[in-house]
Amino acid sequence: MTTSDTRPAVRLSRVAGLGRPAAPVRIVHLGLGNFFRAHQAWYTEQAPDREHWGIAAFTGRSARLADLLTVQEGLYSLITRAPDGPAVEVVSCLSAVHAAADHAAWLGYWRDPRLAVVTLTITEAGYLRGPDGGLDAGRADVLADVDALRADPTAPVTTGPARLVAGFLARRAADAGALTLLPCDNLPHNGPALQRVLEDLVALVDPALADWVEENVVVASTMVDRITPATTDEDRATVRALTGVLDDAPVPTEPFSEWVVQGHFPRGRPRWEDAGARFVDDVAPFEQRKLWLLNGSHSLLAYAGGVLGHRTVAEAVADPVVRGWVEEWWDEAAWHLPLPPAEVADYREALLERFGNANVRHELAQIAADGSQKLPVRILPVLRAERAAGRLPGGAVRVLAAWVAHLRGAGVPVTDVQRDRLLELAEGPLASAVPRALVALDPEVAEDREVVDAVTHLVRLVEAG
Repeated sequence: MTTSDTRPAVRLSRVAGLGRPAAPVRIVHLGLGNFFRAHQAWYTEQAPDREHWGIAAFTGRSARLADLLTVQEGLYSLITRAPDGPAVEVVSCLSAVHAAADHAAWLGYWRDPRLAVVTLTITEAGYLRGPDGGLDAGRADVLADVDALRADPTAPVTTGPARLVAGFLARRAADAGALTLLPCDNLPHNGPALQRVLEDLVALVDPALADWVEENVVVASTMVDRITPATTDEDRATVRALTGVLDDAPVPTEPFSEWVVQGHFPRGRPRWEDAGARFVDDVAPFEQRKLWLLNGSHSLLAYAGGVLGHRTVAEAVADPVVRGWVEEWWDEAAWHLPLPPAEVADYREALLERFGNANVRHELAQIAADGSQKLPVRILPVLRAERAAGRLPGGAVRVLAAWVAHLRGAGVPVTDVQRDRLLELAEGPLASAVPRALVALDPEVAEDREVVDAVTHLVRLVEAG
């Protein structure tokens, strides 16, 4: 696209001659957010066979983004914010965009034999897992969805897992054949995690569906990585300044992107590997590297950096004290990664460069959301491994302490699916508040006296100023 600051601004749309024609829908996506549009959608846009692989994307809850993108016929601008300045490209692979409530459209795609892949970005919280990793079947929304699907397989449902099971029921009834589910959330073993939840829900809704699912649904696993902040008015202004286009839903992101996939695709898939995706037999080592080193340090930056008054990743990592805490955490995690030390060292160096890119304004408040879901997979595996080795890991303890301080009012505001419960657990005298809060992450951690004492000490230092 050429730079133009003087031509009249036009609305981003296909009828305006922008983007490319809509491709036939062969992929359905649930969770229409910035990360999906900077990652899976972008890889599809870069694939050489993209004209055969349109995506129908559904929001998780709100209809607002669907409304904005529908006006733009699914087109949006991707702003790659490199250290030397931004570049803008139009992404055209969204052939249709729907609000979460458009259940009839959701089922319609599942009945179509051309549908080959269903991708998900519903966040860790969206899997509705209980403490044992299975479906949290006692939730009111889960019970309501189970009752609805038992009464009518086409009834509207609200939870992510129930929407998938509703899709299974529709596809079985239409005899539309096999497909692949491709979860793209930051969960270790996200494929098996999704499969376990769906098996539990299928057993509650229609046990006879289980055989069909086993024969027709492949659940793949992935590792995804691309830092993608929330969209701001500055991003909209950047698109207009560089392209002369009005875009209400641009996506800012960083130059770096990584996608590692394990699984097979009986109905085919785009040639994502030609766009840079990597297909492997075992995604686990790459998941651990990313979850612990990138996501774990993100949580540390969000809570500890927020306590010190920093607002973005770049600000926090530029603070020598905070950077030292990040290096301490990485040292602990690196001991337990099943990857060559040189590869881990290169990844750490690359992360520092990515974090220091001030043109990617990644807000700590955004990263801090849903810590109760994120810390158990980002921090606790390293904590447990270090404790098993007889060590008290200072980096892991610092993340937990910063999180507890965050719950008690320090740093960025609390946004969590368990917010009310967590605030109640963390209030009052520290001696009782710390173990109560840690129970929400793992009862065994809350029973480790040495860890509790170390966390309590650090929180006390924060509150003493």
